[in-house]
Amino acid sequence: MQYYNYSENKQRGTFDFPFELYHVDSSHARYVMSYHWHVEYEIIRILEGSLHVTMDEKDFIAEPGDIVFVNSGVLHSGEPLDCIYQCLVFDLNAFQKQNARCSTYIQKILDHSAFVYHHFTSKNEQVHQVIWNIFEAMEGKKNGYEMIVFGELYHFFGLIFSHHLYFSDSPQDRRDYRRVMQLKKVLDYMEANYASSVTLEQLSSSVHMSPKYFCRFFYQMTHRTPIDYLNYQRIEHASYQLATTDASVTEVAYNCGFNDLSYFIKTYKKYKGVTPGKMKIRI
Repeated sequence: MQYYNYSENKQRGTFDFPFELYHVDSSHARYVMSYHWHVEYEIIRILEGSLHVTMDEKDFIAEPGDIVFVNSGVLHSGEPLDCIYQCLVFDLNAFQKQNARCSTYIQKILDHSAFVYHHFTSKNEQVHQVIWNIFEAMEGKKNGYEMIVFGELYHFFGLIFSHHLYFSDSPQDRRDYRRVMQLKKVLDYMEANYASSVTLEQLSSSVHMSPKYFCRFFYQMTHRTPIDYLNYQRIEHASYQLATTDASVTEVAYNCGFNDLSYFIKTYKKYKGVTPGKMKIRI
């Protein structure tokens, strides 16, 4: 199952139960969580290892037992370190249909006047237990699990408001908002054009910067050079195609913007540690 695209736009779960659970380990085609964003909300729980998380311009390490909350529209990525993690992606609007009194609180989250904290350690026992109950219900899918998921998420948001576990300012009020929006724009450009030849000048022009300033800006935001990141994204797309299609290694290379097969193989091995041919056999 594909976990994400850069800017995701897909149905999660069903219309009346819009929740989707993903289990991610080293065998997953997209084990490394590249920069992406979605309009839905997301809760990540760390089972083993650690996850180096970046949200907008902020970095932190999530350890086993930790919970990561991703607000709508937030640009985020995750670099796993021997990590196994699970992600629950859901449409918060589903809670607007349930209870008028509770909807007042939910609306504050939806309009970003209450911006839920993004990192909860296992020391926050109440939050930890509630989130664990949600994931266990989603995994087990026993009769009535849907009510447990809705009920425990209401419990979670109740804890958020009763203990003020949120920021009162919206992301638009923060100094880094403009920079994040610029990064989103160039990542949009990369996603739309990764299968074609892309130059540094084209990337910098997409956000109206000089190539020199753009390189500095991009590295500050992602800790990678623009071309390194573009190639990394191409390899992620290639890994997904190798895992989910019958396309040959040569076809995958050309599909992902590589016109030189030997360079594709070299680049693939740089990021994945194996050649694409060996990866395809392994899968």
